[in-house]
Amino acid sequence: MRIILTIILTSFLLPSAGRTIIVGPNQSIRSLKKGIEQAKDKDSIILLAGVYKEGSITLTKSLTITGQNNPVLDGENKYEILLISGKHIIIRGITFLNSGYSAMNDFAAVKLVDCSNITIENNTVRNAYFAIHISNTAFAVIRNNRIIGSPLSEQMTGNGIHLWKSKNATIEKNSIQGHRDGIYFEFVTRSLIVDNQSEKNIRYGLHFMFSNDDSYYRNTFRNNGAGVAVMYSKKVTMAGNHFEQNWGPSSYGILLKDITDSDIRLNTFYKNSVGIHMEGSSRIVIQKNSFDENGWALKIQASCDDNVFHYNNFTGNTFDVGTNGTMVLNEFINNYWDKYEGYDINRDGIGDVPYHPVSMYSMIVQQNPYALILLRSFTVSLLDKAEKAIPSLTPEHLLDNKPMMKQITL
Repeated sequence: MRIILTIILTSFLLPSAGRTIIVGPNQSIRSLKKGIEQAKDKDSIILLAGVYKEGSITLTKSLTITGQNNPVLDGENKYEILLISGKHIIIRGITFLNSGYSAMNDFAAVKLVDCSNITIENNTVRNAYFAIHISNTAFAVIRNNRIIGSPLSEQMTGNGIHLWKSKNATIEKNSIQGHRDGIYFEFVTRSLIVDNQSEKNIRYGLHFMFSNDDSYYRNTFRNNGAGVAVMYSKKVTMAGNHFEQNWGPSSYGILLKDITDSDIRLNTFYKNSVGIHMEGSSRIVIQKNSFDENGWALKIQASCDDNVFHYNNFTGNTFDVGTNGTMVLNEFINNYWDKYEGYDINRDGIGDVPYHPVSMYSMIVQQNPYALILLRSFTVSLLDKAEKAIPSLTPEHLLDNKPMMKQITL
């Protein structure tokens, strides 16, 4: 009798798993809208292969929708395809194609508004204005999606993954290309960006605005119009990322503007116009990064202070450090510089002569870019050597007092 009562009580206490509804061209339910209409919270919908042209679809129920054999939701270049406003929703395995354009409403292939605990994974988004647009949402997981835009101009193209006023988001293992910004954060807190690839976007591979206590790890940002920008934020951790081949007159590996109390470590900056460009940034630790074959490894404006650069490798850069001032408010120590010509008498691995990373020629180019035409001339080389011996134009106290003799293993 006790066992029977336990079974009865358990059946009441445990939540129902819900039904499974099949939607497909040859099924009794042939449209996703109809499937959502008939479903109840905690139900699952299996969307079979086919092309579904259903205009704008709205989802407010707690459902799991899974595509089988790559079904396509086609917005016909007119509609926002899927609008989600709810909680505990999963969307996976669907191709979203041809969302409409609307500058007033920011049409998206998938839009999340006022949501929580949403997972968007293993989907493909092609030819969308905004691919995935998220606002006022908590605990969203955007994972393993393939996003391919058709860029027209900066004004006519939206962002790949766009978050506004959200928290505790995870953006993981997505591939994004051909949008205005690959990933965009504004007023986003306590969120993670990890293992994504963002390339060939019109403006930034990643764009931060007013977003604090966030981290991004092991991402690749390659061949974007202006690289990556992190602006007006604090307590941002940037580690293990690759910033590659972001070339152009206003392109950077990272642009840091008004950033404080952050950590940049174990990143690779390879063949960018500028590895890191800093304006108005303070209390940032830049450590154990590799700067290789960039135009400028670092450009540090006079408005930056209390930043520490240590245990970084500088190899093959045209200029190691550029600045527009003579005040020295930042610290360089224990970095490896391939242009260092000092000696190490006691063989402790640290150079006995300080290294001046700012060359006279870089100061001239900073003021007159046309002087780059003289880059490889003998006269410039001679003047740089004279300046290192008797500094007069370069910041005398901007130096690495303990340069490393060998490249640092990162």
